[in-house]
Amino acid sequence: MAETATFHYDVDARSVGFVIDEELYSLDAIYGAAYLFVDRCWLFLDRPADKQVQVRLRSKEAEPAGGTLDALAGEFANELLNQVLRLRIGDSTRSLREYTLARAFFGDDDGERPNIDDLLAELDAEELADDPLEIQVPWDTGS
Repeated sequence: MAETATFHYDVDARSVGFVIDEELYSLDAIYGAAYLFVDRCWLFLDRPADKQVQVRLRSKEAEPAGGTLDALAGEFANELLNQVLRLRIGDSTRSLREYTLARAFFGDDDGERPNIDDLLAELDAEELADDPLEIQVPWDTGS
């Protein structure tokens, strides 16, 4: 028989709270998930013990509709997983992104770096008037 994990949370009249273990979800993932909920509810973070973060989501409505707080808890749990995945993908692709940015800023491997004068000269040399999709610029009175 398969075991299933349960997301434990407590609900009162206007809020839902739960404790998140930092061994499972990094503090960055918790902050990322919390940030996405700031427009929907009041957020309160606390540290009840080492490596634990208590999250309390408080409804901005005086009397939240039935099931709203339960849904908030479930959505927060799903967003935690989303944030963990985003962070892992970011970590695994960091070197590729850094390499791409370095090439964009510092030119090709042959040591030549484009400078602003070369880029402006290249723009001046282009014949955009022959482009059927050209957008007329306000300083261009020709044609």
